[in-house]
Amino acid sequence: MSKTLIRGAKVLGSEPQDVLIDGETITQVGTGLPADGADVVEAGGRILLPGLVDLHTHLREPGREDSETVLTGTRAAASGGYTAVFAMANTFPVADTAGVVEQVWRLGQEHGYCDVRPIGAVTVGLDGKKLAELGAMHESAAGVTVFSDDGKCVHDAVIMRRALEYVKAFDGVVAQHAQEPRLTEGAQMNEGVVSAELGLGGWPAVAEESIIARDVLLAEHVGSRVHICHLSTAGSVEIVRWAKSRGIRVTAEVTPHHLLLTDELVRSYNPVYKVNPPLRTERDVMALREALADGTIDIVATDHAPHPHEDKDCEWAAAAMGMVGLETALSVVQGTMVDTGLLDWAGVADRMSFQPARIGQAEGHGRPVSAGEPANLTLVDSAYRGPVDPAGFASRSRNTPYEGRELPGRVTHTWLRGKATLVDGKLT
Repeated sequence: MSKTLIRGAKVLGSEPQDVLIDGETITQVGTGLPADGADVVEAGGRILLPGLVDLHTHLREPGREDSETVLTGTRAAASGGYTAVFAMANTFPVADTAGVVEQVWRLGQEHGYCDVRPIGAVTVGLDGKKLAELGAMHESAAGVTVFSDDGKCVHDAVIMRRALEYVKAFDGVVAQHAQEPRLTEGAQMNEGVVSAELGLGGWPAVAEESIIARDVLLAEHVGSRVHICHLSTAGSVEIVRWAKSRGIRVTAEVTPHHLLLTDELVRSYNPVYKVNPPLRTERDVMALREALADGTIDIVATDHAPHPHEDKDCEWAAAAMGMVGLETALSVVQGTMVDTGLLDWAGVADRMSFQPARIGQAEGHGRPVSAGEPANLTLVDSAYRGPVDPAGFASRSRNTPYEGRELPGRVTHTWLRGKATLVDGKLT
């Protein structure tokens, strides 16, 4: 097995150290380590983090390979510093059976750019009417632990309660897309001043907050785990904070785009800014940043949602909702959280590796950078500044809201169990 010596890296932003990888494992961390025939990577004070883990990725395969495939999506993940992603169930066919989740899992194994952990649907066909084969998906080779109808809300309280009761048996988690469907009929953007001025259908904050309030109470009643997908409002933050103060087993995620972008951008009518949940106000953005910093929001998850050009290059009302995010997530988090002093690099490792791996039970990921641990690592040049050029993306889709925007930091190397998947910014 090959050896790699990462020399002079700031592990989680601390003083420079050397990290020796032998095969799939970190064998030594210290200063002045001898190379002893190892391939040497001169880190030069760059930041070394545990491999990132994304609890919310859309890989689109099977069924929408024109948008993304497991291969292109995992290549995008490796480019962004990720060593594990959780693939959402809204594929065609829906990942609501053991057979489909095993197909996605095996494709991830075959391509090898990062580990792929399928998320199983909560209900058959995402229809919200009948529980899917939760137990069979958990017992399958894919070992599913996270279930979600993301893209749709599990709006029926009885179905949601039954799902929470079912996954409790194996300490699984239901990840809820919090969107009361009746309150968002015809909605096109955040309900507020901008929507009123533009004449676009408003998406009220209460549509998200009412579902979160219901579901944390259901989780408390059942004694089960609920995870809130892409939390986007200041009110949602307060509900999750209250629930945690009561000891309710709730976790929550925020996307990079909700940490940076606001509904003011919709004034351009550029469909690249159309996303679910919608971009909110500056007040919401600031509340989300503070909640991520204080731990009310547990993790950053990309909600990487690739779409082909024709689904975005159209009038606003007809455009698909979603943004790609795997290749820019860490840069956005650096700009909004690290460079602003809200988080240090150890905090980034916690929110983007340790905690998502814990919530999703991703064995071997989200581990400390220390001897005896799996060599799942990413090296970041935090001093870099440059514009985003989607032409260079590994993703099959280009629907990024950051095209031409200067963002800080870039991932230079990624290792999956000691094997380099990205070297000097280029996929291997």
